[in-house]
Amino acid sequence: MRAVVQRVTSARVVVADEVVGAIGRGLLVYVGVARTDTEAEAAWLADKLAGIRLFPGDTAEGARSMERSVLDAGGAVLLVSQFTLLADTGKGRRPSFFDAAPPETAVPLLDALAAALQARGIEVATGRFGAHMQVRSENDGPVTIVLDSTG
Repeated sequence: MRAVVQRVTSARVVVADEVVGAIGRGLLVYVGVARTDTEAEAAWLADKLAGIRLFPGDTAEGARSMERSVLDAGGAVLLVSQFTLLADTGKGRRPSFFDAAPPETAVPLLDALAAALQARGIEVATGRFGAHMQVRSENDGPVTIVLDSTG
């Protein structure tokens, strides 16, 4: 699994003028599921997202550091499926998405990721798989990192 993670003050996903997922302070996570991913990758990403320290501490010095996880900060996670994160752009002008998982593989793994985060006590909202989505967010920092289960 590959994820682009942004610390946000708010984020929401809109499909056909309907808000389908929204959070306040937390993490906006674009997730690409690879063809070879299993529940082990979903568990790894859930652990990483729940524990990675991207939020500032409570002290004046801590305001400039990254001392707290989304769980410590009382934040939420908005998961948005993003198969284009698995694009191979090595040849030609059109990306190949061969490495992206088909829906019958990706959807259960995204659901497993959401459930694993919820089991840790994190509020989770999601986009709508396969839909044309508009994602609106306010990046905080800005803080944006990439996580990849393949190392």
